Amino acid sequence: MSSEIKTAFIFPGQASQFKGMGKDLYETHKAARKLFDEANSILGYQITDVMFEGSDEDLKETKITQPSVFLHSVIKAIVLGEHIPFRAVAGHSLGEFSALVAAKVIDFKTALELVQLRAFAMQKACEDNPGTMAAIVGLEDSKIEEICNAMSDHIVVAANYNCPGQLVISGSIAGISAIEKNMLEAGAKRFIILAVGGAFHSPLMEPARLELAAAIEKLNFNKAQVPIYQNVDALPYLDADIIKKNLILQLTSPVRWTQTMNHMISDGIQNFYEVGGNGTVLSGFLKRINRELPISSL
Repeated sequence: MSSEIKTAFIFPGQASQFKGMGKDLYETHKAARKLFDEANSILGYQITDVMFEGSDEDLKETKITQPSVFLHSVIKAIVLGEHIPFRAVAGHSLGEFSALVAAKVIDFKTALELVQLRAFAMQKACEDNPGTMAAIVGLEDSKIEEICNAMSDHIVVAANYNCPGQLVISGSIAGISAIEKNMLEAGAKRFIILAVGGAFHSPLMEPARLELAAAIEKLNFNKAQVPIYQNVDALPYLDADIIKKNLILQLTSPVRWTQTMNHMISDGIQNFYEVGGNGTVLSGFLKRINRELPISSL
C-alpha cells in the first residue's frame, strides 16, 4: 500500500492581491522574468509596472486585479512548484483559471487572454448592472439561502461558500442593503459589505458570462493531467468538455469552496499549497474547514 502523502495546489482569486506582488520572482528567477515579459506583450500594456510599483487602489480595479493575481499564481506554480508532485488542483473563482494551467487544460497564453476578457467583461457588467457583495458571519448556510430566496423584490443570492460560518452573498445594491436587517435578526454575528466592484457570481454577471462563453466555446481544452475540482459543483474532473461547460457556468454560479475542500479531503488529499496572492486567504478558510491538515504558501 502506498504511503505517499497526496498534495494539492489551490489558487486564490480576487482579494488576495498585494502591493509589489511578483517583483521578487521577476528579480530572482530568469524563467519568471521571461513569463512576466511575455504577459506584458500578450496584454498590450506593462502590467508588471502596476503589480510591482502600483498602489493598493490601483490593484483593486477588476481589470487589473484579475490578470495580476492570475500571473502571480501561475508563474509561482511554474517556477517554484515544478519539483513538487501535486495530485489535484482547485481555484477559488478567478483561481480556477490558474488551476486550469497547472492541470495543463489550457496553456499560459490562452488562459491569460481569457482572464483579460473575463476581467473587462465583468467590469462592464458591474457598470451596467451595479451590485455589491456582503459576508455573513455566524449563520447557517441553509438559513442564509432561505432568507435570500425570500427576497422576491431584489436579486440576492449565495455567492461564495468560503468556510463554515462564513458565506458571501451577492446582488443588487438595494437588495444587499435591504437584506442586512433580515440576516442580523436571524442571528448573524456580522454583516460585512465587501469592497468589490460588483455582484460577482450572481445573475447580474449574465452579460459577462455570455461574452466569456463565446470565447471559451471556440477553444480546444485538453484532458486535465490531474483532477481539477471545479467551483460550480465542487467535484473533480478530467474530461475537457465537462471542464469547459463548468467554467462557462462559473460566473453566475456560487463558488462552493467549503464543499470543494471537503471533497478533496475525502478523496485523500493530505497536504495543500496555496499558490499565489498573499498566501493567507485560502489558508484561513482551510483552517476553519479542517484544522488538522497542513497548508503552506508556495
